[in-house]
Amino acid sequence: MNSKNLKQKVFNYVAVFDPAEEGGFNVSFPELPGCVTFGRTFEEAQDKAAEVLELWLQELSARNEKPPLKKKRPVIGEVEVAIRV
Repeated sequence: MNSKNLKQKVFNYVAVFDPAEEGGFNVSFPELPGCVTFGRTFEEAQDKAAEVLELWLQELSARNEKPPLKKKRPVIGEVEVAIRV
């Protein structure tokens, strides 16, 4: 089959970039448990996240499994409180 005839679909998943104690960033995808990677810089972590996500979704497709589709996105924020200590 000619690769030019293949249709493409764009997928978008929430990625969590968690600063690692030793430096760099651990990256995980809450909707895809086990789909994780690491980058020494934020930019490298972003690149590796895109790479591992693409590979993960290709593997699901090869197994004829549908990727999970998220209907609602999480809202992430910070809450500050002051307490007496």
